[in-house]
This record gives sequence, C-alpha cells and structure tokens, in this order.
Amino acid sequence: MDVEIQFQQPQEVGKSRVVKVDKDEAWELFTSQASNEGRTVVAHFGASWCVTSLSMNYKFEELAQTHPEMLFLFVDVDDVQGVSSKLGVKAMPTFFLVKGEEVLKKIVGANPDELAKMVDSSSDAPALPDIVIE
Repeated sequence: MDVEIQFQQPQEVGKSRVVKVDKDEAWELFTSQASNEGRTVVAHFGASWCVTSLSMNYKFEELAQTHPEMLFLFVDVDDVQGVSSKLGVKAMPTFFLVKGEEVLKKIVGANPDELAKMVDSSSDAPALPDIVIE
C-alpha cells in the first residue's frame, strides 16, 4: 500500500521587520538611508549569548510589526564593536531612538514597558529622561 504524504509549509504570520546589523558599515548605511527618508531608527544593542538581551527580542519584533514607519535594527555588540563603542554601550540590552544623526533617547536594561513607551511616544522622545535599570 502506497501512502503519499504531503508536507505543507507553515503559514507565515509575517516576516521579521527587524534588520540585523552585522558590521559598522551596515550601521552607517541603514542609519544614513533612514535619515534621508526622514525615518526614525530604533536600535537594540545586544548579543547572541546575553539571555537578558534575547528576552527582549519578542517585544522588539512586536514593536517593529506595529510601527512600520520606523526602522528597527538589532546590533550585535560583538560584531559591531565600533558603533557600540562610539555610542557608549556598556550593558545589554541597550536601546536607542535615533533621528537623523541624533540620539533622542536611550534605555539601558530589559524593560518592555519603557521600550514600548519610547517607541510609541517617539515624537516626544527628547523630553523623556534616560532609563537605567541595574
């Protein structure tokens, strides 16, 4: 008896809207292009080995899906050391809101609610204080 089994591809809920930055030149390219388009950049600086950073990936992707007008970048600090150093990343995760060449907001630590507030209120970002979670 011959049985034919057909495997179906799982339906995609949606492709990731988070772009992985793997070198300093890519950061410059993406942020420059976003600046030229007048788009805000939301950057997640983390590492593949950092559990706290990885725990924020779901929320970061969720925000990227709900804010298609913004560019969401994941920057691995081990791969993109120049930019990480230039921006003063000392702990992971660290999140930045960038418009043009200016860092409008920075959050250090895994706080999904503060990250959502930062993204949702991006037009008011310069007035918000930096958040540091230790």
